[in-house]
Amino acid sequence: MSEIQADAKAPAQRGAFAPLRQPVFAVLWTATVLGNIGSFMRDVASSWLVTDLSASPTAVALIQTAATLPVFLLAIPAGVLSDILDRRRFLIFVQLVLAAVSGTLLVLSHTGALTVEYLIALTFVGGIGAALMGPTWQSIVPELVPRADLKSAVALNSLGINIARSIGPAAGGLILASFGAAVTYGVDVLSYVFVIAALLWWKRPPATDGALQENFFGAFRAGLRYTRASRELHVVLLRAAVFFAFASSVWALLPLVARQMLGGDAGFYGVLLGAVGAGAIGGALVMPRLRERLDADGMLLLAALLTAAVMGSLVFAPPKWLAVALLLLLGLGWIVALTTLNGVAQSILPNWVRGRGLAVYLTVFNGAMAAGSLGWGLVAQAIGVPGTLVAGAAGLVVAGLLFHRIKLPRGEADLQPSNHWPEPLLAEPIAHDRGPVMIQVEYRIRKEDHAAFLDVMKRLSLERRRDGAYAWGLHEDTSDSERVVEWFFVESWAEHLRQHHRVSQADADLQAEALRFHQGEGRPEVHHLLAL
Repeated sequence: MSEIQADAKAPAQRGAFAPLRQPVFAVLWTATVLGNIGSFMRDVASSWLVTDLSASPTAVALIQTAATLPVFLLAIPAGVLSDILDRRRFLIFVQLVLAAVSGTLLVLSHTGALTVEYLIALTFVGGIGAALMGPTWQSIVPELVPRADLKSAVALNSLGINIARSIGPAAGGLILASFGAAVTYGVDVLSYVFVIAALLWWKRPPATDGALQENFFGAFRAGLRYTRASRELHVVLLRAAVFFAFASSVWALLPLVARQMLGGDAGFYGVLLGAVGAGAIGGALVMPRLRERLDADGMLLLAALLTAAVMGSLVFAPPKWLAVALLLLLGLGWIVALTTLNGVAQSILPNWVRGRGLAVYLTVFNGAMAAGSLGWGLVAQAIGVPGTLVAGAAGLVVAGLLFHRIKLPRGEADLQPSNHWPEPLLAEPIAHDRGPVMIQVEYRIRKEDHAAFLDVMKRLSLERRRDGAYAWGLHEDTSDSERVVEWFFVESWAEHLRQHHRVSQADADLQAEALRFHQGEGRPEVHHLLAL
C-alpha cells in the first residue's frame, strides 16, 4: 500500500470519534459544547426579552443584526490576530469579555433596568467576542489532534455546535419561562467558567517566533491580496451572500412568528430553535448519502428549496406540532448550506492563508445575515410578517435557480507547498524589511507561441498575486520578439521569501505548463531587484 493510500484510509480506520481519544481535544470540545449551550440560552433570552420591551419588528430584527454585524466587521482582523497572538491566552481573554457581557445582562434584568438600547448594545459587544473567537477556535484544532484525525475533529466541532443548538435554545426557553431572564443569563456566565477552566488546564507549547513571522498589517494585506486574486473564492462568497441574504428573513422574524403567528411563549420559542438544532444533527447524519447523489451545487439548491418551503409553510400559521416539524426541516436545509459552502471554502484555501480566507467567508456570511435581518425587519414593518416570509421564500427560490448556473469550485487541487523554488542568490545579506522587491523572469518564447503562452501566463498572474505580488506584468522586448519578461512586485524581501513557501503543488504544475513554452537553455533567468 502506498503512503497516500495509507493516509486516505487512516481516518476511516480510526473512526469518526477518534479525536475524542486525545485528552486535550476531548476536554476543550466538551467545554466548547457547554459554552455554546450557554450562548444559545443567552441569545434566546435576549431575543425574547426584546419582544417584551418593544413590539416593533425592527427592534426585534436589530438584535439579530447586533449579534452578526461585529463578525462582518471584525472577522478578518480576528483571523489575522489568531495567527500572530498566543491563541490560548487570546481565547481566555475573549471568554472573560463574554462572561462580563452576560453578567451585566444578569444585573440589569434582575434590577429591572434593562432597556432595548442596553440589550442591543450588549448583544453587539457579545457579537464582538464571537467575532474574535471564531477563527481562533478553528485554528487550534490542528494543534490538538494528529493529522490523520483532523477531518474527524472538524466534523466533531460542527456536531458539537449543533448539539448545543438543539439543547441550548430549548433549555434557555424553559429556564426563561420558569425562573426569568436573570437566572438564564446566570447559567450562561457559569458556562464560561467551564471554558476558561479548560483553557487554563491546557498547557499549550509556547510558539517559536520564526524569522519570517508576519506582523498584523502585513498579514492583513496578504490575506486581502489572496482574496482579490482567488476567482474560486469569489464564487463561494457570491453564492454564500445570495443564499444567506434571503434565508436571513426567517431567522430575523422567528421570535415574532413564534409569538404573534403561532401564539407561543418563551418556552415554545426555545423548542422551535431546539428543533432547528435537532434537524441540523439529523442533516449531518444523512448528508453522506445526499453527497452520493448530489454535487455541491445540487446540495446548495436543495438547501434553498427546503428553507423556502419552510418559510412558505409558516405563513399559514400551522399548529404548533407542525411548526416544530417544519423547523426540523429548516435545520436540515441550514446545515446542508453551511457545511457545503464551508467545506468548499476550506478545500480551495491553502494552509498558510486558510484562517484569513475563512475569515473573509465569515465576513460575507455575517454581513449577509446582518444586512438581511435589518432589511427584512424594515419590510415586515411595512407589509407584515407573513408577507415578508413569502417575499423571502420567493426570492430564495428564484436566486437559488439563477445562481445554480454559477458552479461552485470542485476543490480538488493539491494545495500542499511544493517548495520547488530555489533560494535566490545574494551578493550580501538583505534585511527582511527592505523593499519593495521587483522579480523579473526572462523567457525565450517563439513568436507563434505567444498567444498560447499569454493564456497560461494570465492564469499564472493570479497565482503570483495570491501568493503575495501586488503588481504583475508581461512585456516583449522590442529588439528581440522572442525575449519575453515577466515581472511582479512584492512589498518586502521577507514577503518574497514567504512566497517561496506559499507556492503549492497545483501552482507548480501551472508554472511547469508555462515553462514548456520556454526555448532557452536551462530554466528562465530570474533577477531580484531591490528599491534604493
